Amino acid sequence: MATVKNMKEDLNKEVGWFNSKNSLAHITINEFKTSELQLENIKKQLTYICNGFEPIKVHLNHFGSYDNGAFYIAPDACSKMGLKAIMKHLNNSLCIADKKTSSDPHMSVARRLSPEALGKAKELFDEVDLNFTCDHVVIRQFNPNIKQFEIIDRIPFNNKPAYSQGRFF
Repeated sequence: MATVKNMKEDLNKEVGWFNSKNSLAHITINEFKTSELQLENIKKQLTYICNGFEPIKVHLNHFGSYDNGAFYIAPDACSKMGLKAIMKHLNNSLCIADKKTSSDPHMSVARRLSPEALGKAKELFDEVDLNFTCDHVVIRQFNPNIKQFEIIDRIPFNNKPAYSQGRFF
């Protein structure tokens, strides 16, 4: 999303470098460490789970912050409800040991800002109105060479009914 990238650039001019400055716009569902072999299994799980998701319209319309110095763009109430349902289903369904889950959908602009820098971010940005269709999840992997997360796979929402086993008597 170009708007978020531009916001990050504007904030960088105001406060200097910050965590997630070069990160592409995204909403984190969970974080985990895994092997290449386990990653293939996780991709299969995600494909199965996401196959049943219907794409949803998302409207981000206000800013927020956390005590840890994160400054973010938040969804309206309707979008938040839809995103939380997707996040909860994914986090409950994925068989991944030691995953760190998120239950509050938001799009980070900056992380770990000092109180002073967070105050400047709040002064710099007061209005936002972003709309998009959430129709996939991505898997991002940390690339130590560039010290950034990169998208390594994109898994679409296909709005297909979930398979369930029935029984005849």
